[in-house]
Amino acid sequence: MVVLKRVIDWRAGMSLSRIVLRLARNPGTEFADGDDHRGYTLVAPLTDDGLLDERAFKANREKCTVRRFAPDDDPAEGKLARKGDRWFFDYDEGDTDDEPIHRLGQHKFALGEYVSVADEDGRMLTYKVTNVDAYG
Repeated sequence: MVVLKRVIDWRAGMSLSRIVLRLARNPGTEFADGDDHRGYTLVAPLTDDGLLDERAFKANREKCTVRRFAPDDDPAEGKLARKGDRWFFDYDEGDTDDEPIHRLGQHKFALGEYVSVADEDGRMLTYKVTNVDAYG
């Protein structure tokens, strides 16, 4: 009974963060200078040192969302998802629209850090963490 109470208390105390990633400089692409109008807004639980909190994610995955934004496209709403060690952004059923994130579980979500996300053509583009705020 005590163990169950601790799990419930831990889930109730879980906090989410709103993380904004903006397209960073990507030399050799059409985004050589970056683009602050392209990126992602992610809602996810973080540990005290800024890493994704895997345990909190498992308990609250329905609250972990992503929104892709770009000036020439409508925003795409999806979920943060994980299969095994692979993290990705999932927008629809199936895996044809999934956007893998390179080593997402090892990235620190702090201002100025970088994250690589595969675009719809499979090429990895670098994004910079520009905001990390408490969510909800």
